[in-house]
Amino acid sequence: MSRILRILFAPVILAAVVLLIPLNLSADNCLDCHSGWEEAVDAPTKLIQRDVHFKAGLGCSDCHGGNPDLDDMDAVRKSKGYKGIPPAREIPQFCSFCHSDPAYMVKHNPSLPTDQLEKYKTSIHGKRLFEKGDIKVANCVSCHSVHDIQSPEIPTSTVNAQNIPGTCAKCHAKADYMKEYGIPTDQYDGYIKSVHGQALLVKKETGAPACNSCHGNHGATPPGVTSLSAVCGLCHSLIADNFAKSPHKAALDAAGYPECETCHSNHYIEEPKLHWVGTSDSSLCVRCHAADDGNHGFAVAAAIYDMISKMNKTYDMAISKIDEADRKGMMVTDERFALNEVKQAIIQTATEFHSLDTLVVAATTHTGIASSEKIYESGRAKIDDYFFRRKGLGIATLLITILAIALYLKIRSIEK
Repeated sequence: MSRILRILFAPVILAAVVLLIPLNLSADNCLDCHSGWEEAVDAPTKLIQRDVHFKAGLGCSDCHGGNPDLDDMDAVRKSKGYKGIPPAREIPQFCSFCHSDPAYMVKHNPSLPTDQLEKYKTSIHGKRLFEKGDIKVANCVSCHSVHDIQSPEIPTSTVNAQNIPGTCAKCHAKADYMKEYGIPTDQYDGYIKSVHGQALLVKKETGAPACNSCHGNHGATPPGVTSLSAVCGLCHSLIADNFAKSPHKAALDAAGYPECETCHSNHYIEEPKLHWVGTSDSSLCVRCHAADDGNHGFAVAAAIYDMISKMNKTYDMAISKIDEADRKGMMVTDERFALNEVKQAIIQTATEFHSLDTLVVAATTHTGIASSEKIYESGRAKIDDYFFRRKGLGIATLLITILAIALYLKIRSIEK
């Protein structure tokens, strides 16, 4: 009986031995040892479980070097290739050992660029680190974290689009930390209230710009006077084209003023409002222009405001009239569809305004006004038709009632 059991279980025992041998050979003593005494939830051995490198099969020694098969830490430190914890100044080169090697990276993630270190050296962070030895500036782990590095597509990643503002704010929103650099620390507070911040953080529109959209990633640098318009123009291309044709571009460049930022600010960018245009006290135009300043700026601002204001007013009147007709049960599907053309004219005007060409703006606003007036008249006609039908129904009801009474009386007279 025992012989039969040995024969039956021999293959099972052999398979177990074969499977267990490679597990023992590939054991990571670094992870095993550190797991024994690291209890904090943010300890490296806890964080690394969700690290993108760890999931790809890379272990502690792939970054820190040394022999993971050794049990004694002193022996590990003396083993070939041991690096340990790199000082802040050396972290970029530490990461670039793999990330700047195209032959190595193509085996793991071919889509990742391998020029991050070279770009970082051109950034304001990299220049201060390598040229001035400033270890307070951001390096790789400042943004990507250390042992829990995740893909930007992962919502919990520190470099996920919706987390980037908070990641940058870890340094740039701390007044004490940034004091020696002489730059403001209210960028984050302004951004979260801006039209961009609201779109990204509140509406969850991941296509909305975050810090790196304007400042860059590894080659991060503050946009200068000459580059800001180009940065904004990456998204607002039509506005940039119109602005390039305007007299504002040459004037602002000659005066050394930033182009877009002069009117729209930078981090706290509000949704544009009509009263910014024109010659009222709340207008942005009167910051530079006056009625007697010797140029046409003041008159152009007044003319464009009047055109846009009239178009918006007729659009609002058209909507009001269509809504009234709708409430009375009239069919207004075609009119509502036609309102989309007016909306397009309003959007187009906001873009063309930056050219400061009154003829161009007038052509678009004229189209919008004419369409709004046509829709308004259509709505008014439907309301008139409603009252006509109502009056006709009342008259018809009265006539039917009179006829019914006459018929009733006639029947009664016949019966008598």
